[in-house]
Formats: sequence, C-alpha cells, structure tokens
Amino acid sequence: QVQLVESGGGLVQPGGSLSLSCAASGFTFSSYAMSWYRQAPGKERELVAAITRTGGTTPYADSVKGRFTISRDNAKNKVHLQMKSLKPEDTAVYYCYAKPGGRGYWGQGTQVTVSS
Repeated sequence: QVQLVESGGGLVQPGGSLSLSCAASGFTFSSYAMSWYRQAPGKERELVAAITRTGGTTPYADSVKGRFTISRDNAKNKVHLQMKSLKPEDTAVYYCYAKPGGRGYWGQGTQVTVSS
C-alpha cells in the first residue's frame, strides 16, 4: 500500500533552517509528481511546493519563495523540503502528498515550530 512518511520537523528559532524529508513506498515513485503542503492552526491546508517526476518545480507559494527548496531523489524514493530564513508564520504541520493512480495520499505530517 502507498505510504508517505515525513521526518525532520522540530523547533527552530526565527532565521534558522530545517530540512524535511518524505519517504515514499508502495508505488513507482519516479513516475509521479510530489508535493509539500502545510497547515497552520486555524487555517486551511496550503500548497507550499511541488516537483515533477523528473525534478522540475512549479512556482512556490509566494510566502516561501526564495526561502524553501523542494528536491527529490528517485533512487531513494524520497522528496525533501529545505527551509531557510524561517519565520514564526512558517509554524505548521507539514505534509507530503502524492497522487499515484489518480488517488491522493497524505503522510501523517511533521510539526515545524518557529519560535524564540
């Protein structure tokens, strides 16, 4: 079955950096685009970044442009989100998303808290 497992979240001070990873299994990873979403308390889940199966990226959310970078390793079935210059408003649960075979799947999420 399809599984997406995020890791790398935690507490970081404003201005700091953090790197998230998502390990995928149960489908042909290299054949599908991957995405990162986030959901802050009281807010809707929003798309942060997406990457095509060959590594091309679609426009980042304006709120993270220039600070976040999505990448993937098709040999290891992983997608990464490198985050720098973090702000308190980046605090959220970050989710990995894939849609193999036309059905969407979410990971369990990883909490990122930006606070001094």
